[in-house]
Amino acid sequence: MKVILLEDVKSLGKKGELVNVSDGHARNYIIPRKLGLEATPKNLNDYKLKKAHEEKVAAENLAAAKALAAELEKASVAVGIKVGEGGRAFGSVSSKEISDAIKSQLHYDIDKKKIVLKDAIKAMGTFTVKIKLHPQVQAELTVKVEEAD
Repeated sequence: MKVILLEDVKSLGKKGELVNVSDGHARNYIIPRKLGLEATPKNLNDYKLKKAHEEKVAAENLAAAKALAAELEKASVAVGIKVGEGGRAFGSVSSKEISDAIKSQLHYDIDKKKIVLKDAIKAMGTFTVKIKLHPQVQAELTVKVEEAD
């Protein structure tokens, strides 16, 4: 019996593959556990349509991430930090503060986990911060650290 795998099955194959298995194995193990579907013409067509839709959505997400990356490359945000005597900073600028500044100044909702800081920003000045928008798209944003009121 031919079966379309819905999940990775260790001894058979990966998700989406069309595999040949014995009738008993398909009826007693794969189909009841929702690991696969019988490869009827209807199921094959439905699977092809679903896969085409997923590829289209993935392409749209990639295009949106590239557009957002282009916007962020041009922009910059200002973040305030408390400063003591002699211009020494108290604390550091975290990814959460950068995320909040992007939301308030640029009106983009970027999760703090997507902001990559090699080291904590503990000084005044202009810094470049990487933001992972998509597995294939990474943007660089200019962050200006200024003295807070």
